[in-house]
Amino acid sequence: MLRDYHDREWGVPAHDDRVLFEFLVLEGAQAGLSWLTILRKRDAYRTAFKGFDPAAVARFNDASVERLMGLSAIVRNRRKIESAIRNARVVRSIAAEQRSFDAYVWSFVAGRPKQNRWRTMAELPAKTAEAEALSKDLIARGANFVGPTICYSFMQATGMVNDHLVSCFRYREV
Repeated sequence: MLRDYHDREWGVPAHDDRVLFEFLVLEGAQAGLSWLTILRKRDAYRTAFKGFDPAAVARFNDASVERLMGLSAIVRNRRKIESAIRNARVVRSIAAEQRSFDAYVWSFVAGRPKQNRWRTMAELPAKTAEAEALSKDLIARGANFVGPTICYSFMQATGMVNDHLVSCFRYREV
C-alpha cells in the first residue's frame, strides 16, 4: 500500500481543491500516527467527509462530530475531527478570497514545484521556510492541525515540493 502510494501519487502536483483539502485533513489526522494507518482508513475518510467536498464538510455540526466519533474506520480523535470541519470553513473562505484554495497554497512556492535534490533520506527537512509561512497564514485564518511539519508533509504529498531522492525513479517523473 505504501509502495503504491509512493509510486503513483506522492509528490505528484495536485491542483484540485478537493484533493488539496483531502491531504490537509489526512496530514492533520496522521499527526502522531503512521501514514500507513491513514492510508488504510482513507476510503472511510472519503465517505465520512463527503468526498472531501469543503462546502459539505463546512456544514457539519455537533451532531456530525458525534456521528464521526462513532466511526471506527476513521481516527476517532475529537480534536482532529473538529479541526477538519474548521479547516473546511477556512478552505472555503480562502477559495472565495483567492479564486481557489489551489491558487492560495501554490502561491507559497511561486506557483510551481520546488525541485529539491536530496541524495539521502537524512537530508530531508521536517519543515521549511515555505511550510512555516503556509502554517502561519493558515493558523492566522483560523485553521489548526496545520503546524509547519504537517504543512511540509502536505506540500510533499501534493507535489508542491519534489522530495523524491535524486536516485528514485519518481524524481524525474514528477
